[in-house]
Amino acid sequence: MTGRVAGKVAFITGAARGQGRSHAVRLAQEGADIIAVDICGPATKNPQIEPATRDDLAETADLVKQLDRRIVTAEVDVRDYDAVKAAVDSGVEQLGRLDIICANAGIGNGGQTLDHTSEEDWTDMIDVNLTGVWKSVKAAVPNLISQGEGGSIVLTSSVGGLKPYPNTGHYIAAKHGVTGLMRTFAVELGQHSIRVNSVHPTNVNTPLFMNEGTMKLFRPDLENPGPEDLKVAAQFMHVLPIGWVEPVDISNAVLFLASDESRYITGLPMTVDAGSMLK
Repeated sequence: MTGRVAGKVAFITGAARGQGRSHAVRLAQEGADIIAVDICGPATKNPQIEPATRDDLAETADLVKQLDRRIVTAEVDVRDYDAVKAAVDSGVEQLGRLDIICANAGIGNGGQTLDHTSEEDWTDMIDVNLTGVWKSVKAAVPNLISQGEGGSIVLTSSVGGLKPYPNTGHYIAAKHGVTGLMRTFAVELGQHSIRVNSVHPTNVNTPLFMNEGTMKLFRPDLENPGPEDLKVAAQFMHVLPIGWVEPVDISNAVLFLASDESRYITGLPMTVDAGSMLK
């Protein structure tokens, strides 16, 4: 099956690398043109992992162009509503329409219990991972409504948007909030034939997960844990015998929710979690 989103245009946040890049490439493989934005720099004062760069976003653009699809890029912080709206509107002007919104941009930081989480870490997390999702949809959805042809919105949450984990309470709160945004947007936008769903990944093989901080969080018993050490601990989270999934596994879920195959699916929290929600 090919061309599952042929003739459609998708707006994707956090598209410079990781899941966002994977979504852009996967949708382009199936015929979509792309509006791709990313902050292309640090989202916090003291990032725990190296941030995406403008070169990363340029590489995403090259990968899409190699598939003979069009792409418009912009360096945008999802906390800046006016900048997000300007980027979306410019992309729509250049590509002619908008059909799919993937509010994917997010950060990870912390490692403390909630009573020891700093106000700065809390604010950064909520502002990017929750408020940024709301602003991204708020900025883009008028294009879907004005076209009068419906559309699909996919919000990136997490298994942490459906159940708690220790030492990441601010992340858990933000991702639970995304689940609430999804359900409310689905109720409010259904009258316009706009479907709204969320994806809930477990650990994903991207820099947001595969980094020194995460490895030490999962394996505090080791001085310098590596990926194989991480895998041993992470596998306990799942029913299937794996420690993490690949970005394309999430992209395949996004593609399904963006395509007409899911034309009557809305308000769904779709897990891609190797059975994590069963434990």
